[in-house]
Amino acid sequence: MRGWWWREISGLVLPADCAGCGRRRTLLCERCARVLHGGPVRRARPVPELAGLPAVHAAAAYGDAVRAVILAHKERGAMGLAAPLGRALAGAVRAAAPGSAGGAGPLLLVPVPSARRAVRARGHDAARRIACSAAAELRRSGRSAAVLPLLRQVRPVADQAGLGVPERLANVSGSMRARDAAVRLPACGVPVLVDDVMTTGASLAEAARALRAAGGGGHPDFPGFAQVSAAVVATVPLPSVINRN
Repeated sequence: MRGWWWREISGLVLPADCAGCGRRRTLLCERCARVLHGGPVRRARPVPELAGLPAVHAAAAYGDAVRAVILAHKERGAMGLAAPLGRALAGAVRAAAPGSAGGAGPLLLVPVPSARRAVRARGHDAARRIACSAAAELRRSGRSAAVLPLLRQVRPVADQAGLGVPERLANVSGSMRARDAAVRLPACGVPVLVDDVMTTGASLAEAARALRAAGGGGHPDFPGFAQVSAAVVATVPLPSVINRN
């Protein structure tokens, strides 16, 4: 807690270099901001496209400046970057649930849960923090939105770095479950799974499975859970991973 508090305060009062390119005395320069959230949001399709993976929209490709910004926020506690990352995620959420603007209820941003040991080590939950920033950005633009941490990890998973697609699938299979509160909520909005980065889609596919299971597929209280979509800040640019809508 003490380290988290110091990062928050120091990020406000100390000069910073651009997290994307290192330009002096700016947390995020205009050029890197445009790369992060100034381009077109696109449908992301990993190769292979996993069974059960919902439609995923991404604001940017995960590389160079975007990768540096995400890692600065997640691993080095640059909390001020949650705002531009949230702006990027908000754009992807709008693309993932375009019909919700017509009165289908508020957007319900459901973060993919992080491992508890990772959250403890970092001092914050990066995906949830970005989701909260995205929800605030959506509300400022007139869209009703809320963050609902409906999912939790029910068993430890290994670090995914370096794992191939089959290994990632086996690693996360059955690792998530909806919280008890999820099955008591009324059908009141449009669920969108959110995360900072998609690599193979294994975590998002598992999160979608757990969310759909909370409604039993066609549970009358959760008709929208069968139609869950997903949005991420960035996706790894594997061959054909990003295609225009």
